[in-house]
Amino acid sequence: MTRKLVDVSAGVLLRPDGRYLLGQRAQDTVYAGYWEFPGGKVEPGETPAQALCRELEEELGIRVTHLRPWLRREHVYEHAHVRLHFFEVAAWEGELDDRVHSALAWVQPDGPTRAPMLPANGPILKALRLPRMMGITHASALGVDAQIAVLDQALARGLRLVQVREAELDSSERERLAREVQARMRAHRGLMLINGDLALARRLRADGVHLPAHMLMSAQARVDFEWVGASCHSRVELEHAAALGLDYALLGPVHPTLTHPGQPALGWQAFARLVEGLPMPVLALGGLVETDMAHARDAGAHGIAAIRGLWGQVQA
Repeated sequence: MTRKLVDVSAGVLLRPDGRYLLGQRAQDTVYAGYWEFPGGKVEPGETPAQALCRELEEELGIRVTHLRPWLRREHVYEHAHVRLHFFEVAAWEGELDDRVHSALAWVQPDGPTRAPMLPANGPILKALRLPRMMGITHASALGVDAQIAVLDQALARGLRLVQVREAELDSSERERLAREVQARMRAHRGLMLINGDLALARRLRADGVHLPAHMLMSAQARVDFEWVGASCHSRVELEHAAALGLDYALLGPVHPTLTHPGQPALGWQAFARLVEGLPMPVLALGGLVETDMAHARDAGAHGIAAIRGLWGQVQA
């Protein structure tokens, strides 16, 4: 049976500590008692962003002052085919005054969530667990011991996501580095991803793998790890990552880099166009530092990934 496509906007209200807001559907609604992100149907003549601002004022009594595009996902219910436009609500005016839910809850991304979740909202919870900053190792230039030292400094400053990308190291040094990184990430409840070397990732029981673009485009199915991401440089690659059900993608370079000299930089406007409407988080990459985080998220990025821009800062 063909169902009419219904556009819905949903807001991820974020506190400075990273907690997000969920509402429990009232007893007189479909899926009563289920938890969801606040929002509602996009009415004729509205953009998804306009619809969300209106819904949040009607439902919660707040006026949105800073909205960021994030993800778009589709879900087929028994009663409707829904296309959900998720936005990050970074700032608002007014105190929460809920008018439609039976309860509200602020939830920590890496802590217990509320159940049951509305089915269309469930995949968003994993996306919110993905840290906003990724460090990509550079031990082939720094040296393994120096890389571990600057990683320790970055962990002390809050880094919780590291990709081990060391094709130029010999296998024994790459594994030594990976084991040292893994021990530290587990101690800090962070995530370690191995770039390209699936055998090493399986041997270490890594949290996940990161696929270079050539591996992504040759893949016909998602590999079996909890976290799987990929490097992308085009909309075609991003859409293939989405079709495989990957958890995230990296897109760049946003700015010129020493890692890929001569490769044209995207800039933020092109970045925003390329990531629009994707179902998974995208991290911006290429000549970025931590102070670029706000620009990245305003352009639709989940966060940023950095090599020299991160390790160079923590060496000081």
